[in-house]
Amino acid sequence: MLFHVTLETAEDGWVVAEVPALPGCVSQGRDEKEALANVKEAITAWLWAEDQKASEGLPVDQRNVLIAV
Repeated sequence: MLFHVTLETAEDGWVVAEVPALPGCVSQGRDEKEALANVKEAITAWLWAEDQKASEGLPVDQRNVLIAV
Protein backbone atom coordinates (compact mmCIF):
# COMPACT_ATOMS: atom_id res chain seq x y z
CA MET A 1 0.00 0.00 0.00
CA LEU A 2 1.11 3.55 -0.61
CA PHE A 3 0.17 6.44 1.63
CA HIS A 4 0.96 10.13 1.37
CA VAL A 5 2.88 11.23 4.48
CA THR A 6 3.46 14.83 5.54
CA LEU A 7 6.63 15.66 7.45
CA GLU A 8 7.03 18.71 9.65
CA THR A 9 9.86 19.68 11.96
CA ALA A 10 8.56 20.58 15.41
CA GLU A 11 9.98 23.38 17.57
CA ASP A 12 11.96 20.84 19.58
CA GLY A 13 13.65 19.53 16.42
CA TRP A 14 11.76 16.25 16.19
CA VAL A 15 10.21 15.35 12.84
CA VAL A 16 6.45 14.74 12.95
CA ALA A 17 4.97 12.39 10.32
CA GLU A 18 1.24 12.38 9.63
CA VAL A 19 -0.88 10.29 7.25
CA PRO A 20 -3.76 12.51 6.04
CA ALA A 21 -5.75 9.55 4.66
CA LEU A 22 -5.79 7.88 8.08
CA PRO A 23 -7.23 10.25 10.71
CA GLY A 24 -5.16 10.26 13.87
CA CYS A 25 -2.28 8.32 12.32
CA VAL A 26 0.72 10.35 13.48
CA SER A 27 4.22 9.50 14.65
CA GLN A 28 7.57 11.21 15.12
CA GLY A 29 11.29 10.63 15.12
CA ARG A 30 14.58 12.37 15.86
CA ASP A 31 15.16 12.67 12.10
CA GLU A 32 13.26 12.04 8.85
CA LYS A 33 14.43 8.43 8.55
CA GLU A 34 13.29 7.56 12.07
CA ALA A 35 9.98 9.41 11.65
CA LEU A 36 9.22 7.48 8.46
CA ALA A 37 10.09 4.15 10.06
CA ASN A 38 7.87 4.98 13.04
CA VAL A 39 4.95 6.12 10.90
CA LYS A 40 5.10 2.83 8.97
CA GLU A 41 4.49 1.06 12.28
CA ALA A 42 1.69 3.51 13.07
CA ILE A 43 0.04 2.79 9.70
CA THR A 44 0.17 -0.96 10.38
CA ALA A 45 -1.37 -0.44 13.81
CA TRP A 46 -4.04 1.91 12.44
CA LEU A 47 -5.06 -0.59 9.73
CA TRP A 48 -5.12 -3.43 12.27
CA ALA A 49 -7.40 -1.39 14.56
CA GLU A 50 -9.77 -0.64 11.68
CA ASP A 51 -9.84 -4.34 10.79
CA GLN A 52 -10.70 -5.18 14.40
CA LYS A 53 -13.56 -2.67 14.37
CA ALA A 54 -14.91 -4.21 11.17
CA SER A 55 -14.72 -7.75 12.55
CA GLU A 56 -16.57 -6.65 15.69
CA GLY A 57 -19.32 -4.99 13.68
CA LEU A 58 -18.35 -1.47 14.76
CA PRO A 59 -18.78 1.35 12.22
CA VAL A 60 -15.74 1.90 10.02
CA ASP A 61 -15.16 5.20 8.25
CA GLN A 62 -14.97 5.01 4.48
CA ARG A 63 -12.05 6.66 2.70
CA ASN A 64 -10.10 6.48 -0.51
CA VAL A 65 -6.49 5.33 -0.42
CA LEU A 66 -3.88 4.69 -3.09
CA ILE A 67 -2.80 1.07 -3.09
CA ALA A 68 0.12 -0.41 -5.03
CA VAL A 69 0.16 -4.14 -5.60
